[in-house]
Amino acid sequence: MVATSPYQCLTLSLLILPPLLLTTYFMAAFPHPPEPVYVHQSLASLPPTAKSWSIYPEEYYPGGGYATFPNGKVRYWLLGPEKGKKIVLIHGLSIPAIVWKDVAPSLAARGFRVLLYDLYGRGYSDAPQTTYDANLYTSQLALLMQYLRWDKANIVGVSMGGGIAAAFTSQFPHLVDEGVCLIACAGLMESSDISRTAKFMSSPLVQTVASSTPVRKYLQRLTNQTVGQDMPESNVILEIVRLQSAHLPGYNAALSSSLRDGPIRGQAAAFKSKGFEGKKVLIIHGTKDNTVHPKYATRIANLLPQSTEKKLVTVEGAGHDVTVSHATEVGGALADFFGGK
Repeated sequence: MVATSPYQCLTLSLLILPPLLLTTYFMAAFPHPPEPVYVHQSLASLPPTAKSWSIYPEEYYPGGGYATFPNGKVRYWLLGPEKGKKIVLIHGLSIPAIVWKDVAPSLAARGFRVLLYDLYGRGYSDAPQTTYDANLYTSQLALLMQYLRWDKANIVGVSMGGGIAAAFTSQFPHLVDEGVCLIACAGLMESSDISRTAKFMSSPLVQTVASSTPVRKYLQRLTNQTVGQDMPESNVILEIVRLQSAHLPGYNAALSSSLRDGPIRGQAAAFKSKGFEGKKVLIIHGTKDNTVHPKYATRIANLLPQSTEKKLVTVEGAGHDVTVSHATEVGGALADFFGGK
């Protein structure tokens, strides 16, 4: 074996490094500027003949408007007296603001100023082609409140909307008024509690296929055959999900990313955060909820800071659609907890 002296190593380095650095200097490419976020359109882009207009029209609630943000347009509605106590209602993973169809008018009638809106990728809000994580959703609400000049409000979320409410309270505690209500709240779900079908559908490959034009055209034909003007009210909620999946190219991707990256799980730190200190929190959960197990209601309550005023309400026999099936009970509990007029 030939011994290599330090002098030989230095000589070799001096021979190799200068041309290597010179080559790198001239070959290095400055990064391209980031591309603008591509935004898929909402239900508002569908023709007047689309069945969605008969189920969930743009003016489903009074006081509607649009706010334009970097990630696209957001559809919102304001109900109730302008000087009423402010309350925000955040819907869940797949169903837009129609899920509050009975609760929102009830609160408005009790003197609340109610803000509803469609999350990005659902209903009449645009679907940015991006990661649907907690930060996307919390910044959406923060920007919307700023746009409406709301200094603070009570925050209510159902299902994934509960996870968003928790993350929002953690990140923007100064925008939260007296407290928060978490209904059938996700945020702590374990992988074992997420159905195999949901895991399969959240796969990027599956979503690419599901969002392809041939598949969406097939789904559109199916929805056109099944939707009728005299549809039973109990089927309206599920039908709007099918219509979004069939007609909105960004909807399936939004759901898929939300399942992988969104605030349906991993929010323990948010529930423990200082943002909840001194607030009051109402937790509502149905005893027959097969989507988000009732055990999570107790777990969430146990995570909240000691200075939080907690109240747990269980709705006997209610499933995950508690805001629809038991709207009277939910609306009454919210009004009693936050106090209306």
